[in-house]
Amino acid sequence: MHLIIDGFGGDADMMWDTERLRTFLDEYPANLGMTRITEPEVLEYHGPNPGDSGISGFVIIAESHISVHTFPQRDYVNIDLFSCKSFDHEQALADARSLFDLKQVKTWLLDRGLEWTNARQGAAETHRQRSVLQAVGSSSPAG
Repeated sequence: MHLIIDGFGGDADMMWDTERLRTFLDEYPANLGMTRITEPEVLEYHGPNPGDSGISGFVIIAESHISVHTFPQRDYVNIDLFSCKSFDHEQALADARSLFDLKQVKTWLLDRGLEWTNARQGAAETHRQRSVLQAVGSSSPAG
């Protein structure tokens, strides 16, 4: 599942709060039943165009990643929650709204990797791809 959120009309102070975002990225994977495998990284950016300034945060989870980018002067934030494990996307949306006190959101929920839903099928495809790569590699001239 990949939940993509474009949020508008939030609280600008919350959108600048690096500690708030770091705490969210540190604790939130567990709320989704997922496993955080890195420390969250949160950076503040001040660009030549003030509208491009904001904070960005990222955490890698065993299931994939969560990323957040804020643009306080544009009154805009984007959030990606990407996981190979199903999660309650409606609760995740409510939590994202709360994180920045968002007034409006546009969302997309994508089902990704469906061709790999069957573990046996995925293993067979991986084996087939390795066989093709090995065959190509052994037929190339040494040099």
